[in-house]
Amino acid sequence: MHSEAVASRSADQKGSRESRNGGPQLDAVSLAIVEQLQEDGRRPYAAIGKAVGLSEAAVRQRVQKLLDQGVMQIVAVTDPLTVGFRRQAMVGVSVEGDVESVAEALSAMSECEYVVMTAGSFDLMVEVVCEDDDHLLEVINRRIRAVPGVRSTESFVYLKLKKQTYMWGTR
Repeated sequence: MHSEAVASRSADQKGSRESRNGGPQLDAVSLAIVEQLQEDGRRPYAAIGKAVGLSEAAVRQRVQKLLDQGVMQIVAVTDPLTVGFRRQAMVGVSVEGDVESVAEALSAMSECEYVVMTAGSFDLMVEVVCEDDDHLLEVINRRIRAVPGVRSTESFVYLKLKKQTYMWGTR
């Protein structure tokens, strides 16, 4: 993103973005920094600064503030298949009683990568990453179903992952 686009976005947004969830408001430059890092999490601060019109030091300071505020994380994303995790599944979980306590218990399981409270057929959707089918069976049958409050589960085993991206930008 070039500094002209940042200036244009800034004018359109009057310099800041309204927070929909009560979190920190981000100005157009911070949003542009996030987008730069989503394209390449290892992009040098000097290159980001050139793209958004700030010094390297100013970018470093803003990135640290974004990290400290929990606005973003900078992480390495692996392909589970290449690091020994051959079975993934999305598990729909129906709950009796307190959904949040069940969500917390599932969140504590290392195999549960995402735990989302939902409205609809399931109370929770849980992405599970396992080494193989035996491991998946053990996680679902002996651990997830054993959590107090879990009424039922339905598993959607991944046959092939076609797209996984974190490039939704900052819209």
